[in-house]
Amino acid sequence: MTPAEIEALFTRTDGAYAFARWGRPIAPIVFGVEDSTLATVKGAIEAVVTLAGHQMAETDPELGSNLMVFFFRDWDELTGVPDLDRLIPDLAPLVARLKQADASQYRAFRFDDQGGIQACFVFLRMAGAVAKLPAETLALTQAVQMMLTWGDSAFAETSPLAVLPDTGATILRPEIAGVIAAAYDRMMPVAAADRSHALRLFARLQAPVTPPSDDANPTRH
Repeated sequence: MTPAEIEALFTRTDGAYAFARWGRPIAPIVFGVEDSTLATVKGAIEAVVTLAGHQMAETDPELGSNLMVFFFRDWDELTGVPDLDRLIPDLAPLVARLKQADASQYRAFRFDDQGGIQACFVFLRMAGAVAKLPAETLALTQAVQMMLTWGDSAFAETSPLAVLPDTGATILRPEIAGVIAAAYDRMMPVAAADRSHALRLFARLQAPVTPPSDDANPTRH
């Protein structure tokens, strides 16, 4: 990827560059799915976290779970979730806007004092095209999107995933995997608002890396 392409991944529609990664271990919890799908979702999260060289945890000391993933069929279901309005400010107006937009997904992030991701709330309405996606594809896509604060249009035209023509397997595009790994380099900041950050990511993508083991490779599904 070119520096300009990397910069575009973290540029908002208002033109601002806004990057953040997790500043603490990720403790996920998933609502609204059967056990088989739960294992798929958590497996995808763990695979991408391992790729990044980050950590998972059973619990978060402040929130218990700092990554909450909700699967449901209608946005109105969210207003009935106990205490969710305490985690998501102005929940009712947000649900109204998402319904009006016929949205299929929404992510909300919280940030710590250093600007790193402190918590993420993922909402997936299982209707239309989203409901037809294989569980593995949906889970891996969401795992990628919650690892960093990507720009609004980062994957609007090109998915972070690809399909191998010979096997039909869904994989994480190598260039996106590279960006995630570079973003979690120990020498990189947990948050950045300067476009020079994209150049630092680019420099790390040029450096030779040791391929992850098959057990930690999220491109194998």
